[in-house]
Amino acid sequence: MSAKDGAGLGATIRAWRERLSPAEVGLPSGRARRAAGLRREELAERAGVSVDYVVRLEQGRATAPSAQVVGSLARALRLSGAERDHLYRLAGLLPPNTAPIPDGLPAGVRRVLARLGDVAVAVFAADWQLAWWNAGWAGLLGDPSGTPPELRNFARERFPAGSGEARIAAWPVIARNAAATDLAIVSDLRRATGRFPDDARLARLIRDLTAGNTAFARLWASGTVAAHREDRKTVEHPRAGRVEVDCDVLTDGDSDLKIVILSARPGSADEAALRLVMAGAGAGDPAPAL
Repeated sequence: MSAKDGAGLGATIRAWRERLSPAEVGLPSGRARRAAGLRREELAERAGVSVDYVVRLEQGRATAPSAQVVGSLARALRLSGAERDHLYRLAGLLPPNTAPIPDGLPAGVRRVLARLGDVAVAVFAADWQLAWWNAGWAGLLGDPSGTPPELRNFARERFPAGSGEARIAAWPVIARNAAATDLAIVSDLRRATGRFPDDARLARLIRDLTAGNTAFARLWASGTVAAHREDRKTVEHPRAGRVEVDCDVLTDGDSDLKIVILSARPGSADEAALRLVMAGAGAGDPAPAL
């Protein structure tokens, strides 16, 4: 017998169904019942799925229920938070996170960023809300502290929606592959809605951009999923002129923080210009958590 026998998706659903008494869900117990737990028909009705599907799940013939079905089953089975998360994992799904999107930087990440003194670095939350930047970022793109905190959002900057002027960069930044950047932003936000389904800030952002920007609404409606973690950008700097930099995005898997690094090719005129603007920058302060 393998370790999975009796502990897989189907067996676990059945065990939870059989432990749940009819009285706990407002059903009469009845003397005719041969089992103390819920019948498959009763679970199916409570979860809004077919009896046949419950049978196939418990027998292991259906192994990949959708997140919506798993959520319905979790509610119907009156699972605890830990049990619900376990059910999602058994179904091969990432459990939903009921906590808000984190803006804070772990201590280890802060220590690493402090050592990146020769590049421009900023950290964004899962919804592309600016959470932190260093002096090099402020020197190359302009200090974001002049923008109201609620508008320091890269998605709002890329897809203006009439809710105020969102500004991450003080002067023009031209992406070599702007279409791929837009696709990546929409894809990131779609992924974030799965990771943080109860986050009010993220929900408000999606509503604002969908209602206020036709390009975003079109991409969002298409169900776009894309990966784009590097690009080359041109910064129109008021003192240094045109500065070309490579843009790389690293992601912290636990909180979905995005670390954006702007660097120039070694030995290039762009590297000299980047060093010049960074040397003239003041100390960068972290953006406050929202």
